[in-house]
Amino acid sequence: MAYDRPGADGLVLGVPRAAFRPSPIFLGLVALFAVSGVLAWNGYGNARFTVFLFVVSGWLVSLCLHEYAHAVVAYRAGDRDIAHRGYLTLNPLKYTHPLLSIVLPVVVLLLGGIGLPGGAVWVDRHSIPGRLRHSLVSLAGPATNVLFMLVLVAAVRLGAQSGGPVEFWAGVALLAFLQLTASVLNLLPVPGLDGGNMIQPWLNPQWRKMYDLFAPYGFILLFALLWNPRIGGWFFDAVFAVGDLVGLPSWLYATGLDLIRFWQS
Repeated sequence: MAYDRPGADGLVLGVPRAAFRPSPIFLGLVALFAVSGVLAWNGYGNARFTVFLFVVSGWLVSLCLHEYAHAVVAYRAGDRDIAHRGYLTLNPLKYTHPLLSIVLPVVVLLLGGIGLPGGAVWVDRHSIPGRLRHSLVSLAGPATNVLFMLVLVAAVRLGAQSGGPVEFWAGVALLAFLQLTASVLNLLPVPGLDGGNMIQPWLNPQWRKMYDLFAPYGFILLFALLWNPRIGGWFFDAVFAVGDLVGLPSWLYATGLDLIRFWQS
């Protein structure tokens, strides 16, 4: 997205230009993603470990892009201070607590094969006028996951047919599946998650007050819902159905999930 032209003092609407530069941590993750992808494609090193690096680094890059999308839409919608909070630098350490933003999603990825929503961007809602803009800020993150998923699915469907190592394409397919699960999870109307935050501005004051009461416990509520066998079954049935609909080979992302658990080899 293009920003306003900076002035001679190096400021963009009073914000230092450095607030818009990608952080070295993000650039390092992108480099790791690219290098591990090349290693997986060429079969260098331990295939399971290189696919592990490829998938985990790619997933962390997508988490950064998800939160960046929230931040940049909020910035454009009127929250200029969001740049001062470091959210436009794509630094994953800026998105709430590193344990919840990075460690927990990676652990859930490895153990459960689910793209758990990670960090969170604190938005000054009072500086953003209009309910539609508030909903668009919340929608921006899941929309990024959907776009990322479609690009990866297209790569799998077009690239895998032209050859290449199955380990590489299994990693790409698993990344696409993680984006799919993240998209579905984020769009659930759970208080505190993006899906819930999309509808929160449209609730009447009584329901909004109740929503705000439960919003801090959205993650706990999400885990409780997925732990329920019936609800969890519905969730995975929906995910698998969408995966089949977009043409994502189930055997390929299952192979990718098996590969990244390199400690089981």
